[in-house]
Order: sequence, then C-alpha cells, then structure tokens
Amino acid sequence: MRIELLLSAGLQRRWHEDLVRRLRALPECSVDVRLQTAAPSRASRRLARLLTLERLLHRLPRGGMARGRLTATVAASGVERTAADVTLDLTPSPATHHWRVLYDGNPGEEAAVDALRSGRLPVVTVVDGAGEVRAEGRPGSETPGLLATALPDIGAGTVTLIAGALAGTPFAAPVRDRTAPARTRSFTEIGARRLLGWAMRLVYRRVFRTPHWRVGWRRHAGLGTVTTTALPRAGWHDLPDDGVHFYADPFPFAHDGQTVLFVEDFDHRVQQAVISAVPIGPDGPVGAPVPVLTHEVHLSYPCVLAHAGEVWMIPETSNARTVELYRALEFPWTWERHSVLLDDVVASDATPFLHEDRWWLTATVGTGGSFSDGLCLWSAPELWGPWTPHAQNPVLVDIASARPAGRVVSDGTRLLRPVQDCRDGYGAAMAVAEITRLDDDGFDQRVIAHYRPGDGWSGSRVHTLNTGGGIETIDGSRLSPRFRRRR
Repeated sequence: MRIELLLSAGLQRRWHEDLVRRLRALPECSVDVRLQTAAPSRASRRLARLLTLERLLHRLPRGGMARGRLTATVAASGVERTAADVTLDLTPSPATHHWRVLYDGNPGEEAAVDALRSGRLPVVTVVDGAGEVRAEGRPGSETPGLLATALPDIGAGTVTLIAGALAGTPFAAPVRDRTAPARTRSFTEIGARRLLGWAMRLVYRRVFRTPHWRVGWRRHAGLGTVTTTALPRAGWHDLPDDGVHFYADPFPFAHDGQTVLFVEDFDHRVQQAVISAVPIGPDGPVGAPVPVLTHEVHLSYPCVLAHAGEVWMIPETSNARTVELYRALEFPWTWERHSVLLDDVVASDATPFLHEDRWWLTATVGTGGSFSDGLCLWSAPELWGPWTPHAQNPVLVDIASARPAGRVVSDGTRLLRPVQDCRDGYGAAMAVAEITRLDDDGFDQRVIAHYRPGDGWSGSRVHTLNTGGGIETIDGSRLSPRFRRRR
C-alpha cells in the first residue's frame, strides 16, 4: 500500500513522526510525506502560549506537542511520486475525497483543542475518501485538564486508530457522551485558571498527602453493585489507615472458610506500594493490613482467584513491563512467583477470567499516550498460559470504558466487566460493561451502568468494585492531612 500523508508545514507535531514510523511498519506499506505551507492561525499562536505556560508551571517536556519538521528521511522520500493508494490529509481543512481525521466531527488540531477547552475528550473518527467510518475511539489522558499532556496523549491514540483503520482492524465502539458540551473557555480564562490551580496545588500539597486513596467495604453475599444501576446509598465502612499509608484496589477472597481482603498498600514515605492482606471477621477487619507480597517495582491491583485447587494472584507489575502469576504457599501470608505470563508489555490492571472453557486476560496497554484507553486481550488454554495476544489488539480505544476496574463476573446470562471511566481524570467514575462478543475474530461490549462518587460513596473518586467472601469492596480518595495524628 502506498500512502501519501498531507501535513501543514507549520503545524507538525512529534506524533506525526510516530505516525509515519507506525505506518511504515505495516506490511508492504510505504509512506510519502507532502508538506503544505500555511500561516499559523491566531488560535494556534494562543495555544502555543498556553502550552508554554503549562509546561513551565508543571515542568513538562515538550513531548508529542513539540513543533518542528519531520526528519529529512521522512520529509524527502527519495523516490519519484506515483499515485497513492490512500491520501491521508491531516491539514486543517482536508479535502472530502481524502482520508481524514475528525475530532467530535470536525477536522484539525483546533477541533481537538476546542473539545478540551470545553472540558471533554473528543471522539476521534478516521473517515475514508468515500465518507465511510474506518475507525473510531476516544483516546484519553490521565490529566485531561492540561492541554500540554492531553493533546499528545490524544495524538498517540490517533496514531493507533489511523494504523488500525489502514490495516483493516475493527475497533469496538467508544461510549458516547450523554450531556451537551459545556461552553468553550477562552485561552485567557484557561491560563488564569492554570495559574490559580498551580498556586492552590502548592498549598494543598504542603497541607495534605496526595493522592490518598481509601477502601470501603460492606456485607453482601451476591454479585454486588455490578448488577445494578446505582451505588448503594448506605452500608459502606472505611478500612482505617494511619495517614502515612493508603489502601486501594481492594480484592476480597474467601478460602477455607476465611475471608481476606487484599489491597494495594502505598507508603507515602517511599512512594511505592506492596500488596497487603487483612482478614475480615464478624466485626470487620481484624487488625491492620499486613504486607504479603513485595517486589522491586510498585505493586497494585492484587487480582486473586482460585483454580486447579490452588489460590493464585496476578498483581500489576507494569513498571517491570511484565504480567506475573503468583501462587499461595500459605494463604494468605506467603506467595511465590509461579511464572511470567507476559513480558515486555506495560499492562495495567490485568484481569483474568474463564469463558467457555478458555482463559481470557484483559488489560490496558500503554503505547506512548494514556495508560487507560487501549484495551488489549489475550487468551490461553490454561491460567499459566501460553497466552496469545488477540489479532486485533487493541480491540477498543476508549478512555471511558477500556481499563478494568475489578473482576469479570457472570450473572448466568451476561458477562459483566467493571471498567474505569477516566474522561474527567483518573478514578473520576466507573461503569459496568456487558461483553457482547468475545472470540478470536472480535470483541464488543455495551455499557449498562455508570457510577460516580456522591450519595452512595462519598469522596472525589470511585475506582474499583469487587465481591467475595460475603463482602463487597470499593475504593476512592479522601483528604489526608500531613499533621494528622497517627493511630
């Protein structure tokens, strides 16, 4: 396939270079870059000033928003131009007979910027020369409130969607916004808000430890909240912490008549977490969580399950670029590493489940942008593998419904997957997706419930839902004063 990429010379971004490299890596694919001259618009100049302000305030690199031309090996193809099979037009006003990228239905970087200025992450659509949709998703960012990080993260996700569209890869549909867009803030207003927010964060971090997550639990013997459309309004109890540690990613599990709650145990003093466990008795947690698994990297998301007469755990070890399987030697206190299931992959919140006599593994994989928007699948004949990646990975690009948020459960007729909705930031909301297709040829899901912190679960975040051993668990965040007296 011969691809011609049209760019405005003065509006290039570093992610355009990543796109060229990605497309040239496709089988039998060549890319010729054609540059068009266009004077920067007034909006692009204002954007540049705002990006400079954000980078200065937050000490950010230029990253994917860095300006500049493609390298000479890309800008000058060195071959005589011939008719292209596909012309991909990324200029601000693409021709309708070219392939193009739309942000909430409009072309050009300014459309993506306008969406972010309105407080939303845009749906990105790749359209061919006949006007047919070839790929669609909602790339995201862990910090959507900063254009200097959100725009390059969106660019990275756009690269994935374009490459998938040209390769003929189908993507599951992203979640649609149900509310009307907010007003578009001016660059001046956004800049003033950035300065005020920066000053407030300086004060906040001197007074409070941040972030500080918390775990809640309640008595419940069924499948729990994932089968309902709202968070319970009562019954949650906090798992106490001492202020120096916080607990997150709760996974309850029952074994030999004992219910144990496993959590990420983060120590603010060392800025790293281990996996800890606490038994749950008739009156609640018995003591404080005790470390049961350590690693040279940060540990989180202790997904515990039973299989083949033994108890297993897959904690997140993304900083090691692995997905590792552990076996309980003396439940719940002693574990040994059984095997490395996946290597050289930055996988977040790996969640295994058995479906139709086959093991499946879901996780979001970071490929240069957000860690939470690209859902990948693997399958295996056994829990310990060998694991085979899905041919269409990532099967979904959606910051609103990709990242796992707890165990996959079946209510007898439906396969339900708790997911994180990070449109408003990491941990801002949760949803439940029903898996409607899962096989070697495709994946699809539909969101059937949506949860936000509020009356049912106070605080500013909601992040994980699980049930097991007669309890249901949840997590979120709260204030943790630095001067709080330790218990």
